Amino acid sequence: MAKLSHEDILAYLEEASILDLNELVKAIEEKFGVTAAAPVAVAAAPAEEAAQGPTSVSVILTSFGEAKTAVIKVVKEITGLGLVEAKGLVDKCPSPIKENISPEDAEAIKKKLVDAGASVDVK
Repeated sequence: MAKLSHEDILAYLEEASILDLNELVKAIEEKFGVTAAAPVAVAAAPAEEAAQGPTSVSVILTSFGEAKTAVIKVVKEITGLGLVEAKGLVDKCPSPIKENISPEDAEAIKKKLVDAGASVDVK
């Protein structure tokens, strides 16, 4: 059997019809015991990531409750804002307090705000 060069193979592939290429793939699969299908692990990677949960979340102040002053003080402490800026943030409920933080940090911030009387969502 004559040896084919890469150029000969590529020339054949350029000229072949879709049906010819499909038959070629099937023949290669049978001859060498392989499959042309994408590996399942590649498709499963996003599912594994989703099962672990989000890697960054945001803390959203939904209501300051009855203790607005206490909530303003906690927001000031958490954000590092001045008193006027913290009050403005609390007045604009719902408003993001911290964004793109770890879920663990978000839970700690949520606890502080809830202890001060606020309602908080972590998204």
